[in-house]
Amino acid sequence: MTKTRSELREKCMIILYQWDLFRKDAKTNIDDIIKDNMEIENDFVKDIVYGVVTYQERIDELANKYMQDWNISRIDKTGASILRIGIFELLYTDTPAIVVINEAIELAKKYSDDSVRKIINAVLDKVNKNEVDE
Repeated sequence: MTKTRSELREKCMIILYQWDLFRKDAKTNIDDIIKDNMEIENDFVKDIVYGVVTYQERIDELANKYMQDWNISRIDKTGASILRIGIFELLYTDTPAIVVINEAIELAKKYSDDSVRKIINAVLDKVNKNEVDE
C-alpha cells in the first residue's frame, strides 16, 4: 500500500526523533533506524532523513536565529524533528512553502502542544520569508 507524503513525513519525524534519542549510542546508525521504521525503501523518506542529518547544524542555527527566548534544544524532541524537517524542506527541496508549513503544523497538532506548534509555525514562516530564494 502506497503512503501519502503526509504519512511519509510522519515516518521521517519518527525516524529523526529516534535518531535524536539514540545517536550517542555508537551501535546505532541512521540506516538501521530507517529500516526498522519502513516496510519498504522509500526515496522521499531517505532524502528527508539524510538531508536533515547532513544539514542539522545549519538547520538548528536557523531555528535558533528565529526563535524568541527559546532554542531548538528546549523544545520537545518531536517538535524539534518536525521543525527540522520543515526547515530542510523549505531550504533544500522544491516543495511549495505553503505545503511544507501546513504539513509541519498538522504534525505539530498531532504530536506537540500548542506552544510548540506556534513556535514551529512562526519559525517556518520567518525562514521562508528571510532565507528562501524565490
